[in-house]
Amino acid sequence: MHKYSKQTRLLLAVDCIIFGFDGEALKILLIKRAFQPEKGNWSLMGGFVQTTESIDQAANRILKQCTGLDGVYLEQLHTFGDTNRDPIERTASVAYFALIDIHKYETQLSHNYHAEWFPLKRIPKLIFDHQEMVEAAKRRIRYKAALHPILFELLPIKFTLPQLQILYESVFNTTIDKRNFSKRVLATGLLIKLADKDKTGSKRGAYYYQLNMQNYYAKFQAFLNFIPNPDTLRL
Repeated sequence: MHKYSKQTRLLLAVDCIIFGFDGEALKILLIKRAFQPEKGNWSLMGGFVQTTESIDQAANRILKQCTGLDGVYLEQLHTFGDTNRDPIERTASVAYFALIDIHKYETQLSHNYHAEWFPLKRIPKLIFDHQEMVEAAKRRIRYKAALHPILFELLPIKFTLPQLQILYESVFNTTIDKRNFSKRVLATGLLIKLADKDKTGSKRGAYYYQLNMQNYYAKFQAFLNFIPNPDTLRL
């Protein structure tokens, strides 16, 4: 078997930035690192790419292994390769971000890794360059959410317009006019109004909606942007 001569070893890892929404706040899933260095400190879900798998396969395996999650929205973000990012060995890491409905998967989380949800605005100190990965993921989600309806991946099967508005306000860190938001989002044709209501917040209640999956896939690349001037907003 031929090998490249005069080349040094470089490890390749994958880190998964998992975002979830519980109806009130956008959150991120973190674990406590089980080995040195930084044992016991908060970390993203991660692991090394095996010789028999692609990077995408590794990301899906790690996500499944650490959380029990499968078949969720997962997208490659960026490769982080600073020479000193890992104090043990030279390691490059390919970061992915995932979007999930917290309530749908909360019973599947692996207890072996002490996984815990944190509000995005109150993240503890993370190991290595993981905070940099999170910031990059936040920027990517904001950019994509202004062009495509990816935030619906964070919602349960049925949801209210107030919940949807809270989600968009959380992602873009802004306040959106309620009437204008409702008008614009209903104009997309992505939602189907249901007969039942959520009355937990008031006696009048708010109608539930569900996503029109046919329109979701058909309009994914031509989403009506109802977030004004997204480039001027900050997470």
